[in-house]
Amino acid sequence: MPLFFRKRKPNDEARKRFEYQMCLAKEAGADDILDISRCELPEIPFGVFSTCKVLQKKVLIVHTNCLTSLVPKSCSLLSLGTIKVLDLHDNQLTALPDALGQLTSLQVLNVEKNQLKCLPHSIGDLAQLQTLNVKDNKLKDLPDTLGELRSLRTLDVSENLIQRLPQMLAHVRTLETLSLDAASMVYPPEAVCSMGTEAIQQFLCKESGLEYYPPSQFLLPVLERDGGETSGDSTDGLICSYVKEETEWQNKFLDYEKRKEQKMLEKLEFERRLEIGQREHAQLLQQSSDQKDEILQTVKEEQFRLDKGLCEHRRYLDGERQRLQEQLKQTEQSISSRIQRLLEDNQKQRKNSEILKSLENERIKMEQLMAITQEETENLRQREIASAMQRMLTESCKNRFIQMTYESQKQSLVKQACSSMAQMDERFQQILAWQQMDQNKAISQILQESEMQKAAFEALQVKKDLMHRHIRNQIKLIETELLQLTQLELKRKALDTEALQEMISEQRRTLSSLLQQLLKEKSQREEELQGILLEMEAKSETTQENYWLIQYQRLLNQKPLSLKLQEEGLEQQLVTLLVELSAEHYLPIFAHHRVSLNMLSHMSPGDLAKMGISETGLQHALIRRAQELLDGAKTLPGLLKAVEGEGLEALEPASAEEFPEAVTPTAPPAQADVQASECVVCLEREAQMIFLNCGHVCCCQSCCQPLRTCPLCRQNIVQCLRIYHSG
Repeated sequence: MPLFFRKRKPNDEARKRFEYQMCLAKEAGADDILDISRCELPEIPFGVFSTCKVLQKKVLIVHTNCLTSLVPKSCSLLSLGTIKVLDLHDNQLTALPDALGQLTSLQVLNVEKNQLKCLPHSIGDLAQLQTLNVKDNKLKDLPDTLGELRSLRTLDVSENLIQRLPQMLAHVRTLETLSLDAASMVYPPEAVCSMGTEAIQQFLCKESGLEYYPPSQFLLPVLERDGGETSGDSTDGLICSYVKEETEWQNKFLDYEKRKEQKMLEKLEFERRLEIGQREHAQLLQQSSDQKDEILQTVKEEQFRLDKGLCEHRRYLDGERQRLQEQLKQTEQSISSRIQRLLEDNQKQRKNSEILKSLENERIKMEQLMAITQEETENLRQREIASAMQRMLTESCKNRFIQMTYESQKQSLVKQACSSMAQMDERFQQILAWQQMDQNKAISQILQESEMQKAAFEALQVKKDLMHRHIRNQIKLIETELLQLTQLELKRKALDTEALQEMISEQRRTLSSLLQQLLKEKSQREEELQGILLEMEAKSETTQENYWLIQYQRLLNQKPLSLKLQEEGLEQQLVTLLVELSAEHYLPIFAHHRVSLNMLSHMSPGDLAKMGISETGLQHALIRRAQELLDGAKTLPGLLKAVEGEGLEALEPASAEEFPEAVTPTAPPAQADVQASECVVCLEREAQMIFLNCGHVCCCQSCCQPLRTCPLCRQNIVQCLRIYHSG
């Protein structure tokens, strides 16, 4: 679409008319007239200027449009240099361009019925202008440069706001017709203006001091420039030539009307062909639209199928994610329940006053142990006790060697001192020498050296001590829970889930503080046992032979608390049940009340609460497990007898050569399927170190040496604790 149609879109008829007129102007053999009237143009298109310049058009008719300016920004009036007739009437022009004087060939200028307020001063440069029609505008005055129009013959300034004519108009000697509104004129006066053009010109010449001559004396040069024939000096010849010229113009006008009618027919034919082409174009557009709809429908179906597949895949992924989150939630709940039970058990152990009583009883027993009877001296099994001491010392030395190796490695990395390595080698050689020592020689040496007997007794005392063993088991459980919490936290970070993260951190901090407290209690208990050992050494008789051998044999022959309670009549099944449920500390209560497995199955939670068992979960678990055991015994009649037989065999005293069996921890049993966690630094070895105070288990022994902050939470490392997974 041409540029001029963008501002105001004309109707189809006006657009077709413009295209038709432009086509006619460009056809071969076309005349010198370009008629683009009644096309609703807001401005003269660029193509009109180029057409007039290339085809040397002489008549440009642009009337009855919507023009507000004569020349667009990208055009120049020099392109209209060949134009002789310019018809711009019935438009909306408010001013003519200042470069209007460039139209040097212009003879007729018609700007009737516009909105002109003034005329440009360059209008005086139109030397060949003969007719100037500015009727029905808003002009208030005329420029003095009108006096320079030497060829002007007709001037129409009527229906304007003009009250004064320029005095320079007297210099226009060729002016034949001057139309104006005489009633509104001030200069010349109304009476003069009413008398006609000749009276007006005489008045202006008189005012200017010029002598008036009629226009007929000055028309000859003008007519000669137009190619008209004149008769020299004869006035009649001038009139004849004027009549002849008018006749020629009439003939030209008739020819113009004929050509116009012919062009109109051609225009109708062109419009018919154009309508046929438009119908064909509409059919092609309809076919294209149908094909486009089919393609869009196919694409829509394909998109629907892809969206459906994507939705199914998303549902599958959401299900997998939900299932994994459910597994994580169950794992967290199980860990939380175990931690809660562990905390309750620890709180219960702290508040239980029975610990103080047991310590007091133990102190009394230790005082009794210091008094060695003659019977024990005679029954001393020196050879067997020395062999047991030798094994105990070997095991203690191995453990001590492992600990010394770890400490030596740590000191060598920090200080890089060769002397520590040399001491470690000497100790290692000493241990190897002890292991390779002949058994009879080691036994005789143990029998002779009381210090070695004392060391063996000290190791066995720590191993047999119930409180120390309970603290060790609690520490192992807390280490396992911390390892699981660290693995769970790493898995949550890999899944990018933040739910319950604060709860895991709180549990880890609680377990870390509990682990530190248990480590302190373990150290305190070892100091207490060391104090008891010093008291025994101070109160022992210096003349007493085999003092430490007798004490070692007495400690070996001492039965655990569970066996003593069984001797009092407590069923082995009931003891096993309490140990499995981490309720071993309630054995004295069951023994005191003479509770059997059958009685327990018929008891209610309230009865257990009256006995002193306050945990609701433990109450229901005891009753349920007792009922399950009895139901199993009914289906297998020989089950209870076999269990009782095993209980009687367990009542027999342990052999002196056997090692004391480990007591089941009171805390909940650790899960057997705990996966090993790899070091987050080297990603190769197993995580073995617990960082305190944060509680993370995320590094191996080698990588933790240079660390000062935890790799996971960036907290300062106060203490490193190694985990021995072999237990």
